[in-house]
Amino acid sequence: MDRVTVTLDELAAMIGDGSIETVLVAFPDNQGRLVGKRVMADFFLNTVAQGSIEACNYLLAVDVEMTPLPGYRAFNWEKGYGDFSARPDLSTIRILPWLDRTALVLCDLVEEGHGALIEVSPRRILQSVVEKAADAGFTVKIGAELEFFMFKDSFAEAAGKGYRDLVPHSDVIEDYHLLQTTRDEYVIGDIRRGIHAAGVPVEFSKGEAGKGQHEINLVYADAVEMADRNTIYKHAAKEIADQHGRAVTFMAKWNAEEVGSSCHVHSSLWDRAGERSLMWDETQPHNMSTAFRHWLGGLVHASRELTLLFAPTVNSYKRFQPDSWAPTAVAWGMDNRTCGLRLVGHGQGYRVESRIPGADVNSYLAFAGVVAAGLWGIEHELDPGEPFVGNAYVDPDVEHIPSTLIEAIDLFRESEVARWAFGEEVQHHLLNTAVQEWASFNRAVTDWELRRNFEQF
Repeated sequence: MDRVTVTLDELAAMIGDGSIETVLVAFPDNQGRLVGKRVMADFFLNTVAQGSIEACNYLLAVDVEMTPLPGYRAFNWEKGYGDFSARPDLSTIRILPWLDRTALVLCDLVEEGHGALIEVSPRRILQSVVEKAADAGFTVKIGAELEFFMFKDSFAEAAGKGYRDLVPHSDVIEDYHLLQTTRDEYVIGDIRRGIHAAGVPVEFSKGEAGKGQHEINLVYADAVEMADRNTIYKHAAKEIADQHGRAVTFMAKWNAEEVGSSCHVHSSLWDRAGERSLMWDETQPHNMSTAFRHWLGGLVHASRELTLLFAPTVNSYKRFQPDSWAPTAVAWGMDNRTCGLRLVGHGQGYRVESRIPGADVNSYLAFAGVVAAGLWGIEHELDPGEPFVGNAYVDPDVEHIPSTLIEAIDLFRESEVARWAFGEEVQHHLLNTAVQEWASFNRAVTDWELRRNFEQF
């Protein structure tokens, strides 16, 4: 498709005529949030664009509340939490129409002084497995269906309520509902049009299976580009909703009575040039090429042990409930939404959808997990077996997605696939993030515990 970003020369012209004043120099943290600095446009053009800008390396060693965590090897108090450098990827420059005279550029993180890539940074983790695919002669393309809930409360009002008694933006389930989504369009339309204009091409938006729940689907793209786009979309949705006095959440399960929010990941293998899909073969069972069978075999084999990348928080595992549209089984089926892996499309659009990831994922890490599993299957010529037929929620013989974060931690710690795909240092870094999440939760006393136990014990 046509180019969706702007060149440095085009940005320079906009800076020159005053239409761009600020450049957000950003990179994803461990949680997949964009962090960075607001840089005056002239300074960006004259100093940062061909160089870098510094940031404290603790940003890859904190939890979601910005608390520095123990256990990381690369960044810690003993090493003094120095700086690393954020080096702009000039192919990612975008103009953000929802912010006044503002552009965005995404960065790769490098060691300050000698420019070695920070291998534990999320964007680099995905880049490294994509490079493995390229070495094997493949381009990996990804699509993601990222869902969220929207509320009539603002973020400040939600916080003031302690996130209780929030008012969903819809009183009804609005799955494919055009009347209700018209009522939501003053926010959702601004998100859809805003990200599309910012070089994040949108296919469509739709109401989803919860009250106030929405999904915006982006145009299929190469894996790293799609992770960039998905991250910008999530960031933009929060900023634009906030401008309207509305709150949104990408929690996997914000309310026990509601469905969860997913980030279904569609993947397919293409030739080295990215011009021809390698998935469809009319002569083979289920029209699956040999490459597709092995790719799917890897996803069947490795999705359990890589679940940490698809369900990164304690809350993530509340989403995996029977009859909830979120899967509980690592089984594959032909257009079967009860399975964790679902084959969809045909011809050039033939692909596998992993329904395991939730909306709380770091897109770079979730995509890296899918690519790693698929490549492992190709490397070892794994076969996925025959498709599951029926209701995978109730079949006692299928393998199940881990039911808790601690179960996923144990599987990831022993994962041969993670070690092969990412290396031991990256595996340790990702594991420590999850271990510290589990430890933080175990220090908390929840409302559920108080309500259940305060008087009774």
